[in-house]
This record gives sequence, structure tokens and C-alpha cells, in this order.
Amino acid sequence: MSQTARGTTLDTPVASPGAVLGVDWESRVDFARLRAQRLARAHAVLEESELGSLLLFDMNNVRYTTAGHIGNWARDKLFRCVLLMRGRDPILWDIGSAARQHQTYAPWLPRSSWRAGLSSWRGAIPEEVGVERGNARRTAELLREHGLADDPVGVDVVELPVLRALEAEDLRVVNGQGVMQRARRIKTVDEVALLDHAAAMVDGAYDEIYRNLRSGVRESDMVALVNHFLFTNGSEEVECVNAISGERCSPHPHVFSDRLLRPGDTAYFDIIHSYMGYRTCYYRTLNVDTASPAQRDAYARAREFMDAAIAEVRPGVTSDQIVRHFPAARDFGFADEEEAFGLQYCHGVGLSVWEQPLMSRYHSFEHPVEIEEGMVFAVETYWPTKDGSAAARIEEEVHVTSEGPQVITRFPAGELLVAGTRYWNGVTL
Repeated sequence: MSQTARGTTLDTPVASPGAVLGVDWESRVDFARLRAQRLARAHAVLEESELGSLLLFDMNNVRYTTAGHIGNWARDKLFRCVLLMRGRDPILWDIGSAARQHQTYAPWLPRSSWRAGLSSWRGAIPEEVGVERGNARRTAELLREHGLADDPVGVDVVELPVLRALEAEDLRVVNGQGVMQRARRIKTVDEVALLDHAAAMVDGAYDEIYRNLRSGVRESDMVALVNHFLFTNGSEEVECVNAISGERCSPHPHVFSDRLLRPGDTAYFDIIHSYMGYRTCYYRTLNVDTASPAQRDAYARAREFMDAAIAEVRPGVTSDQIVRHFPAARDFGFADEEEAFGLQYCHGVGLSVWEQPLMSRYHSFEHPVEIEEGMVFAVETYWPTKDGSAAARIEEEVHVTSEGPQVITRFPAGELLVAGTRYWNGVTL
């Protein structure tokens, strides 16, 4: 049987899901295997493509190919860059001190893979200084050295001065984003375990919300509560917490406020955070103190769409078969599918929450894709009350197995739950 680093077999399952400490008596998440399998997938899709190399700036592609990570502060600077060439170890140019640290403590790649580099820091260093030209020259020299300079170079995201400098070196730059999406769409056993643990942390965060949601608290209070819980329990990054309540539920503003919650309010939340790089996108809807028939009906409709869509999930079905269970935009008050986009759809979840497959009524009937074993994606539904005063939002994350869908988001969502103070009159139960 084929082996990976440290003798772990490729199909060894992850023991004790939810346990994060390494032990000597069973095989849990194997990070050496995770690194090796991710890089192998990236090399495999590169070999299948017309490209000779990939030049990667997206921080999640950087992490996928090298396991190089220096924190979320790097997310918008575009100064880290990986060159992945056919049949070669990746090279990561990182901020100087980080490169030294990788050379010392990241032995899964040779020391020559970890190099100090510099960018313009999003134009903070003027273009006439020549940083972009120097980086392009360095890249072109490596490609010429390895006989790849005449092959297309796939780039995921790029600044215009960088693109122009690469083209000035006679490199043919093409879109490399799709290649990395293909690599990342099927999750390894360790990736699934990390996604499952990230979701388990949000299960706990929702329990905190349920026990603290009541009249008089603000949406922002719930955001602070969730951030504290997740970071205390090992989150690497809380990308965002949407907290929406009352009249703000319809239409959906996608951002929290300082609004005070009141009796009878609907409140829904979306918690996006990262554990060891692996993210969640996880909505739940609760009511405060009480719930009206209209609010319960809206929730039941959103749940109906969710359950019908998930029931279709299995290897071999196509995305159009799933999205046909979502309501059309005009059915819930929108002019067309573009206007309603983001309320009824599915999207891949991994090192980011924008991975393949992405499925919607906007595009999946005309451009269906096949669902494959090993995919992990979120299913999102929404439905407003008839008078538009409230709405329900539900999201489940689904792992596609050979037997069908495995839902990894477990906070109860089968019916609308009511949080807050339990008022009673001393007579009735």
C-alpha cells in the first residue's frame, strides 16, 4: 500500500474527531500527510493542464502548495508569491524574517524553497523603484533555467504593474485560478477532519448565542461573544460574524450593527472562521422570547428547500439537479437571479469559502457540474415572511461521501428555536 511521510497510509482514517492534541496511541490529523497530498494534487492538475508553471499570490493557494503561513495580516498585501513549476519543489518568496523562520522550522521543503522577497506593498513602493521588474526578471530566469519559459504561466490574482512586468519578460501569462480551484475542490481525509472540527467550534459558538440571546442585547454583543468563544477555543481567524435581526433581516444587509434586540425579533447569524486554515460558512436563525406563525412559516419554507437540495447530494449527480429545489428569484420578491444571488445557492468550503463547486439558479441549469466524492460545500437558503418584516436564513455544510451527504454542521436547525427569557404567568405551563 502506498505510503506518505512517517509511514501513514493514504487511506488511514482520522481517529477521535474533535480531539486536537497529538498522541502516540492513534492516528489523528496527520499534517505531514496533509502537506504532501495537497502539493501532490497541485502538481497533478498542473501536469494535466497546458501550463508549465503557476505563479500564486492568493494567500490560500500559497498555503495549499507550501503550508507557509504567517497570519491573516498578510491577506491583502499581495507580497507573498509561490512559483510552482512542473516536477519541481515550490519556491515561496516571503517577507525576509519569515523566510528565515521557514528555513529553520519547515523541513518539509528544502531550504532553497524558502526565499526572502519583496513587493511594492500594493503600490506603497512606487513603480519606478523597479520592484515589479526585478521580481519578473527573477521569475523568468528560473523558468528559462528549467526550460519552461515558452510555456504559459498561470497566475491566480495579480496587480497590473506585476502583470506588465511579467509580459515584458516575454512570458505568456494566462489565468491560473481555475487550475488551483480544480486542485482544491476534492478534500483529503485530513482536510475533511479539519473542516469538521472548524464546524464543531461553531456548534459551540451557537450554543453560546442561544444561551445569551435575549431582549436588550445588541447584535454587536453577539459578535463579540462569538469572537471570544472561537479564539479561546483555538480559532486561527474569525473572518466575519454576520448578526442580523428584526427588520434588518429583509432585505439582508450582510453586516452587523449596534441594534438592540427586542421581544419577537428574528435574528440570524453567519459565522465564518478558520481552524488550521479550514473555514466555515454557517448560518443559523433564532427568535427572541417568542415566535409568530409567520416567522415559523418562513423558517419552515427555508428548511424545506434545504432538505430537498441536500437529499439530491451524492456522487454523480449534477448541480442543476440540486439547485432546482431552490425557489426562483421572483418567488421571493426579486427581479431576477442576479439580484437574488447569494440567498439560495451552494459554494465550496475549504481554505476559503469560495471554492468549487459553486451552484445557483443563476448559472447551473446552463452550466451544470458533476458532484464528486470528497467535495465539501455549504448549502444556503433564505425565505422572508409574507409582510417582509422578517426572514429566515439556514446553512448546512455537506461532505459528499460514497453513501451520500454527510452534514457536518450540527447545531439544531430542524425547526425555529426560540432563545431568551422564558416568561410565564404562574398558572399555565
